[in-house]
Amino acid sequence: MDSDRGVSRGEQIQAAERAAARQRLLAQAEAERIPVEETTRAVPDRRWRRGR
Repeated sequence: MDSDRGVSRGEQIQAAERAAARQRLLAQAEAERIPVEETTRAVPDRRWRRGR
């Protein structure tokens, strides 16, 4: 069995699930990433003047 290797089947499955979840998160973050050109563009925002 796997006991002689020191890593149980459950631990192998958990490691694989963590790796898959990490890849999904990285793919989602890349898909939602905003290019720098869009984040540095000035956008008029007058909402802060309403209270004055």
